[in-house]
Amino acid sequence: MAEGPDKATAEQSLAQLGLTARGGREARVTGLSIDSRAVMPGHLFAALPGTRVHGAEFIGTALAQGATAILTDAEGVRIAAHELEGKEAAVVVAENPHEALAFTAALWFGPQPEVAVAVTGTNGKTSVASFTRQIWQEMGLRAVNVGTTGVEGDWHSPLHHTTPDPITLHRALAGAAKAGVDHVAMEASSHGLDQRRLDGVQLVAAGFTNFSQDHLDYHDTLDAYFDAKAGLFARVLPEDGVAVINIDDPRGVDMAAIARARGQDVITVGRDAADLQLSAQRFDATGQEMRLIWNGRPRQERLNLIGGFQAENVLVAAGLVIAAGADPDDVFDMLPMLNTVRGRMQLAARRGNGGSVFVDFAHTPDAVAAACKALRPHVMGRLVAIIGAGGDRDRGKRPLMGQAAAAHADMVIVTDDNPRSEEPADIRAAVMQGAVDGASVIEVADRAEAILRGVDALGPGDALLICGKGHETGQIVGDTIYPFDDAEQASVAVAALDGRTP
Repeated sequence: MAEGPDKATAEQSLAQLGLTARGGREARVTGLSIDSRAVMPGHLFAALPGTRVHGAEFIGTALAQGATAILTDAEGVRIAAHELEGKEAAVVVAENPHEALAFTAALWFGPQPEVAVAVTGTNGKTSVASFTRQIWQEMGLRAVNVGTTGVEGDWHSPLHHTTPDPITLHRALAGAAKAGVDHVAMEASSHGLDQRRLDGVQLVAAGFTNFSQDHLDYHDTLDAYFDAKAGLFARVLPEDGVAVINIDDPRGVDMAAIARARGQDVITVGRDAADLQLSAQRFDATGQEMRLIWNGRPRQERLNLIGGFQAENVLVAAGLVIAAGADPDDVFDMLPMLNTVRGRMQLAARRGNGGSVFVDFAHTPDAVAAACKALRPHVMGRLVAIIGAGGDRDRGKRPLMGQAAAAHADMVIVTDDNPRSEEPADIRAAVMQGAVDGASVIEVADRAEAILRGVDALGPGDALLICGKGHETGQIVGDTIYPFDDAEQASVAVAALDGRTP
């Protein structure tokens, strides 16, 4: 259900929402819904095509609950012809109802933060969005980031998806704007871009981090996956927007070409021949020193962040803030104040013998490899990695996950992630299949036991990297979400083995 942002807009006509119904029929709309169970009298119900079922299957329920308008496509009209026959509800038929809903939600909810940026990429979206928000806040601006961890910053709201549906998204943006937030950094997932969830958001800049295999259960091919992400620059970011592109990634050059073809200004980020260049790094136990070059001028800044790739994320964030109008020197002055995102190379616990436990959201082969390689310079001893793979998701990446961990860690523990509806043993077997060379590899089904075993294996100077779930606080088995927090389990394990209170 979606109510209007205030009483003055509690009812609008289809025309006010930019919609035209069949036969010119008009309707007064009191709210928007994409869940038929949430429809209230006067609502517009968006019956959208989905990956498993078409929303038109629920038009009958929506009409019974008082919907005065239906937004769908030609297929939806065909599916619900019987339910629509003889009804007074206005029917809006759109070639792309996802896009139509996004712009409708933007008009319905109205205000958005004055400055909005978005970032896409396989990995790093949450960190970049959070760092962007933190930089703005350190500069004295009211800001939020929107994505995997919800809405965080100067206004808070929970979310269930990295890029939420347009109704949820525009309700959140309007709520933030009403609370005085004038800057927002958003994560743009491939699903959200493909389903037009960000259309209608008024962006001034957009960023690209990297590209690697993920979500092929949805996109089918890597080209389709890339095209979905490219939609941020090819469609959502306006021609006068600024694109911030990591050109160290092989597909960064392609993304920059797409942005330039639209007439967008491009700020490149990378280690070589980039506008914002990462020229050197030096690592220690608690962070790193970073040397950057902007417009030919070098600067050295301290980052209290673990992992070399975090410097790349920081520079994309800095580029977005600069693209949005901030003075570069002011932006760079803020970098030492940045804090890690929960579940992103997060120091979760430390043993009495000096062994450390880190939690990271790495859930793709490239991300696991990158996390292991990034942590290695901070570790004097052995690196132990715990990995798994989610059920009902891209099966092809499972052996690659095992392969990546075995290639870069000294010891690997394969355990359950979120098995969902699949048999957990089958998922572990696929991961184990790839983890045949290199590291010592063991299989421990129970995730809590796997973490305990990993912590127990730590000696002085060793580090344990728990991959896959990051900030998540639940484990999905079947249709049930059981409470489970990797960082919390690590603290409990350390306390139990070291004989102290967690």
